[in-house]
Amino acid sequence: MTHHQRPSRLQRCELAVPATSPRFFAKAAAGAADSLFLDLEDAVAPSHKDQARAQAIEALQAVDWGAKTVAVRVNGLDTPWALKDIVDIARQCPRLDLILLPKTGCGADVHFVDQLLTLVERETGRGKRIGIEVLIESAKGVANVEEIAQASDRLEAMIFGVGDYTVDMRTHDRVFGRPSERYAVLTDADAQGVRQRHWNDQWHFAMARIATACRAWGLRPIDGPFTDFGDADGYRACAQRAKALGFEGKWAIHPSQIELANEVFSPSAEELEWAARTTELLAQTTRDGQGAVGAKGVLIDMAHQKLADSIVQRQALIERQPR
Repeated sequence: MTHHQRPSRLQRCELAVPATSPRFFAKAAAGAADSLFLDLEDAVAPSHKDQARAQAIEALQAVDWGAKTVAVRVNGLDTPWALKDIVDIARQCPRLDLILLPKTGCGADVHFVDQLLTLVERETGRGKRIGIEVLIESAKGVANVEEIAQASDRLEAMIFGVGDYTVDMRTHDRVFGRPSERYAVLTDADAQGVRQRHWNDQWHFAMARIATACRAWGLRPIDGPFTDFGDADGYRACAQRAKALGFEGKWAIHPSQIELANEVFSPSAEELEWAARTTELLAQTTRDGQGAVGAKGVLIDMAHQKLADSIVQRQALIERQPR
């Protein structure tokens, strides 16, 4: 079996665009998001599924999307629309980069979509290979992330779908992506009898497991929606939490969230300065015949060089992105 190299894509922000809203297409194409998806699933009522598919196909054929990574979120494999979504769009849209598969529960789901795309590419002689990104948004999906991550070399990214995961886990949170005050602990009382309340992150297990599976198998981990789009500070905090866990991008469900995601998932000026300083320091250390050095009371060694290199490579990928 031929193994295909996964493309290197910048995906700091993935913008959700309802396929039934053509008025948003040009703005999305001209906007600052690195990637976007036209949505045929949750943003579309059942009576408008066929119309949405036709509008997505027309948009992919007619709109100049520039250098953006463009995906279509098809309907789930348990629906009557999934087959036409995948096959019709793959056949008719040379511009398509990725199929975004919702409700992915096991490796077989990815295998099936991979085979459909393979058959369409053979049939049409399509030049550009279509990738796959998956939404992990169920208890089953989280339980099977390692299997899913290995299912296909078309698979490029995993997205944490916190909305449907919230429903599946029956946590009854009404604003998806926001922490819950109910997931907290109380300290013992202090000398004045006061007890402190400490919030925790109820999504840590799922997100850490997704990020680990992605890094083990060469995929991009992407955080999902934060539906309170009026809360910029809350969005930024959740994006920073995702970055700390190893994620490299986040969804935007409103244009106001795009720049926040781009900011968080880009190297900061301080990080770039640290990378340059560390590289210079370790170069001198190596010339002196040493493998490590102390800097302001902190041991710096070749593991830090790998970190510095990854920061520089990330910045280079951003700078290569056409504006």
